[in-house]
Amino acid sequence: MNVHAIRAIYHFEMARTFRTLMQSIAAPVLSTALYFVVFGAAIGARMGNVDGVGYGAFIVPGLIMLTLLTQSTMNASFGIYFPRFIGTIYELLSAPVSFFEIALGFVGAAATKSIILGLIILLTANLFVPLRIAHPAWMLAFLVLTAVTFSLFGFIIGIWADGFEKLQVIPLLIITPLTFLGGAFYSISMLPPLWQKITLFNPVVYLISGFRWSFYGTADVNVVASAAATTAIRMPGQDGRNIRNAAMMAMLSSAIVTAERLAVGKARASASSFGINSPGSFALSVRPNRSLS
Repeated sequence: MNVHAIRAIYHFEMARTFRTLMQSIAAPVLSTALYFVVFGAAIGARMGNVDGVGYGAFIVPGLIMLTLLTQSTMNASFGIYFPRFIGTIYELLSAPVSFFEIALGFVGAAATKSIILGLIILLTANLFVPLRIAHPAWMLAFLVLTAVTFSLFGFIIGIWADGFEKLQVIPLLIITPLTFLGGAFYSISMLPPLWQKITLFNPVVYLISGFRWSFYGTADVNVVASAAATTAIRMPGQDGRNIRNAAMMAMLSSAIVTAERLAVGKARASASSFGINSPGSFALSVRPNRSLS
């Protein structure tokens, strides 16, 4: 394994984070702090305890998990998509680095950013509500496993997306609603019996419930089921062969698509400089003649 290449990709991504602290760190922390002000102070003061915990403290694990899921996905997807967008992906594709090592560098950096965010939000929450962590080791385990899992998911989204709009679709329209409906702000025991059963099909329920159990020792579902659900979404195969092959095929296809777009763009620019009115026909005319090869 090329450790130097993994370290280079990891350091590059982390350096980009520290260059944009306001966007990468400050903005998510401030937006989460608003949840504490609105739900914890304003609404929580008028609500009783939930499972023996004050409402302001009850929503802390859910808010950390909400930030962790969305930021892990968005950081990893943007990290791999931006090199594709500006064309620097060819430097990675031509370097003596395997696709698995590329994925490891990007996913590791995105997971590290998300874990840092989660710990900062945890410290920020302690300023608003009193917190206690009953199982610190399990709390860190849930934090790391969730960050790595959804960073890998975001990496796949970044390979699949062909525009900035697609980068936002899954985090905003799927992950965020599942988190809100997964017990981030309430206990699923408050729901009617039918909706409790339906909610159990939401995988985020198990992540939030297990994470909340590590804080207060209470959970909506069995902690063993939560741990199993958290560790079940992992790289297929012990050596990661399946994810390596999938990443290789996806990145090759994305490189081909990007190359075609760059070729068409250059052809159109050349057509405009020569005063050709139909740049599309010019782009077709400059393609190599495969019959001569």
